[in-house]
Amino acid sequence: MSSMTSLVQSVDWLAVAPPTIAAAVALVVLVADLFLPVARKPLLGRIATAGLALAALSLLPLLGDDRRTFCLTGAPDVCSYVADPFALVIQFLVLAGALLTALLSIDTIKDHDLPAGEYWFLLLSSAAGAALLPASRDLATLVIALEVASLPAFALVGLRRGDRLSSEAALKFFLSSVAATAVMLLGVSFLYASTGSLHLARVAQTLTDLPDPRLATLATAGVALTLVGFAFKTAAAPFHFWVPDTYVGAPLPIAAYLSVIGKAVGFSGLILVAIEGFPSYAHVWGPALAVIAALTMTVGNVAALRQKPDRAHSAVRLLAWSSVGQAGYLLVPIGAAGYADDPARAIGSTVAYALMYAAVNLGAFAVAALVARTSPANRISDYRGLYARRPLAALALGFFLLCLAGLPPGIIGLFAKVTVFSVAVDAGLGWLAVIMAVNVVIALYYYLQWTAVLFRGPATAKDGAAQAADGAPAPQPARPRIPAALTAAIALATVLGIALSGYPQLVLRFASGALL
Repeated sequence: MSSMTSLVQSVDWLAVAPPTIAAAVALVVLVADLFLPVARKPLLGRIATAGLALAALSLLPLLGDDRRTFCLTGAPDVCSYVADPFALVIQFLVLAGALLTALLSIDTIKDHDLPAGEYWFLLLSSAAGAALLPASRDLATLVIALEVASLPAFALVGLRRGDRLSSEAALKFFLSSVAATAVMLLGVSFLYASTGSLHLARVAQTLTDLPDPRLATLATAGVALTLVGFAFKTAAAPFHFWVPDTYVGAPLPIAAYLSVIGKAVGFSGLILVAIEGFPSYAHVWGPALAVIAALTMTVGNVAALRQKPDRAHSAVRLLAWSSVGQAGYLLVPIGAAGYADDPARAIGSTVAYALMYAAVNLGAFAVAALVARTSPANRISDYRGLYARRPLAALALGFFLLCLAGLPPGIIGLFAKVTVFSVAVDAGLGWLAVIMAVNVVIALYYYLQWTAVLFRGPATAKDGAAQAADGAPAPQPARPRIPAALTAAIALATVLGIALSGYPQLVLRFASGALL
């Protein structure tokens, strides 16, 4: 009893507040859904949005202080939960991204008649798991957090009942993710068998000097399998095949959520196991991640290049392939960390790039949600003449695309790419820097092509006939009122992107300081 009492007293509830608040609000939404009449269901969205905002605000008391909890008796430095700068930055990204997703979701639920209670419960549950993961410092908590973030996402993707694309997307996402989780669990079991511990600090210490060569072989297999599991979550090639169909079949806010929060979960887990758990295997995972980074950015950008506005191709599919290409850039500093003298500093570039990417990619999906209200197919050609119909939305989307491309006035995108590029050069990975430079040039084409479509004149009768011959009717010039929540989401993403472009040091400072 005394040991249990000391364990309870050692829990730092302030440190665990962000994921705990998100989980508690999820339960509140679930219970409230049982008693609210159908006419009052929109109240659930307000509760969920307020809960996510409160969870994000709970990060403020944690700034400037490393807090640890759930630590081993007699080993205060070996803990399962650590609220350090890395964890806080990723938790902010997750909760702020989930908040923008919630704003996008309010009208999507109404327009597509989605079950509000289930939707908000699943979204909050996934956000709670995503917020838990970057603070996790043992393999068991990492796996649990990863699955808490992923399992609700499967249901969210397939929540449009009766929609064949949605069901197929959810099934493909589920089966591939379960296979990756099984591989990762096998790797974790190998690591536990060879080291006798699940805490990353103890695993790292034991892996440096394994007395038995057979244990060393088992540990090597465990490291490789664990990294493969997290590589799937980041949509890294060749584990990216689920991304395009899943994004197209999912409700648009969920596609946005997966493109940002799903990646944040995967990358934070990959960083933790590589840097914190397997530093002695840097000679193995460093080259492997560098090759995967080159393959991922190339596959993503080349596939995105094939999405043409005159072929009735989907804008969401283009954003999906773009997100695969961006995942390649995010992997570069992690691979470079395997060659760096101070790996913890190298991954700061990934964090800085992830913050930029999150803001502008969610903004691009927000404008896509606006266009989808009048053009449900959401083809690239549906954006033609958007400037004539919605000048502010067209300017916002153009700005987001230029940020992703790394062109002015998207200064933050340019600086983030330069930072990642310099990390590769400093690590001696000149070949990877060259491949990244080539891919940035390739990406310029499809980003600028889409941007140009925004400012072309509205489709003519001839254009409409050509599209109809290709199986796609001409877009309708309808201009309904933009919902307030969607307007707020676009405005918040735009303001954040402009602020980061005007003062890029807000995120680039993470690239010059150790977060772990």
